[in-house]
Amino acid sequence: MTDKAISPLRRRMTEDMTIRGFASKTQRDYIRVVRDFTAFFGRAPDQADAEDLRRFQFHMRTEGTSAATMNAAVSALRFFFGTTLGRGDASVGMTTVRLPQRLPVILSPEEVARLLDAAPGLKARAALSLAYGAGLRASEVVSLKVTDIDRERQVIRVEQGKGRKDRYAMLSLDLLALLRAWWRAGREKGVMLPGGWLFPGQNPVNPLTARQFSRIFQGAKDAAKINKKVSLHTLRHCFATHLLEQKVDIRVIQVLLGHTKLNTTAHYSQVDSRTLKAVKSPLELLPVRCKKKKGS
Repeated sequence: MTDKAISPLRRRMTEDMTIRGFASKTQRDYIRVVRDFTAFFGRAPDQADAEDLRRFQFHMRTEGTSAATMNAAVSALRFFFGTTLGRGDASVGMTTVRLPQRLPVILSPEEVARLLDAAPGLKARAALSLAYGAGLRASEVVSLKVTDIDRERQVIRVEQGKGRKDRYAMLSLDLLALLRAWWRAGREKGVMLPGGWLFPGQNPVNPLTARQFSRIFQGAKDAAKINKKVSLHTLRHCFATHLLEQKVDIRVIQVLLGHTKLNTTAHYSQVDSRTLKAVKSPLELLPVRCKKKKGS
């Protein structure tokens, strides 16, 4: 969407997204999808019809595009055609793709402890401990300011998390002590500005980025010699699963995670290892003679 014929469409689409309060990243993603469709279509996108959109989806599938990326493209194109162009006919050619249901890989408490111990410095350990100890997303951790830590009430104020919602997260005494230690060290280094970011970047005016935070996690994971296929978001999964294994009510965990639907939180019950261990396998209930026979 760069030539003169398309530029007004892009401007209109950007205005429509701004009116609806779309995040800047969402706007960039939507614009990129329409640009990709335009390159595939070969003409101005407002000339496309339902069949052209169906062909684009087929093209993405044959190129090996993931289901999540295809669904994101459907959302972007539906917005462009339905809202910006005011056309409902074109979206008929698009359909969402069923996402594969996968259980998250979970680290044991011992593995989490090893990972935190392997963090390269106090700042990294405090940030990783916050992701695990409060169940925060990476974007939520790096967006925190010093003033978001309420030590009196022992809560963390998360402003405009996923879904543009504010919420409070838990703040344990151990985590508070670690954050205090980092705050003091940061002040001594001159990087902790008054009312500034809790985890400043190389320039203290800017926060640590989610990408930098992810690299910190991967470095600690490698140093801890953890071979499981995990990411920074795994710490949030571990937070929920470990609470569930401690028999914390799932509705409490739902609030702590900021989930709107209980079904989303209930997903973690499938990886609760203590619940699985508490159930006796039918193999254990076989007659003794049968067991001996199998082992002979």
